Amino acid sequence: MICKKYNSNFTPIDEKLFIGVSSNLELEPLNGLRHPKHEKMIGWYIWSGEWSDEDDFFKPLCLEHLIELKPEIIKYLGLDIGFRFLTDKKGYEDVWLDENIKELK
Repeated sequence: MICKKYNSNFTPIDEKLFIGVSSNLELEPLNGLRHPKHEKMIGWYIWSGEWSDEDDFFKPLCLEHLIELKPEIIKYLGLDIGFRFLTDKKGYEDVWLDENIKELK
């Protein structure tokens, strides 16, 4: 449904791979972006609060555990490579295609 709403192809994810997440997912807003799959990483990077360029900002987390922590984001995980989302607990939602995210940098 989200894919159709935002004109994205549905791109399934391998549940055996990992998502990069920030250490604290309780801050707002909650952000996500999808790069191409890389090694054991699905390509999704999820963080809350402010972005950081620190090398250890993202930690690998099994998809299953992320869904336990943040079940509300499952609807975004089928969005295609290059899509981003921003959401908060008050119901704000923004989803867009970021043309700059076509390959890992």
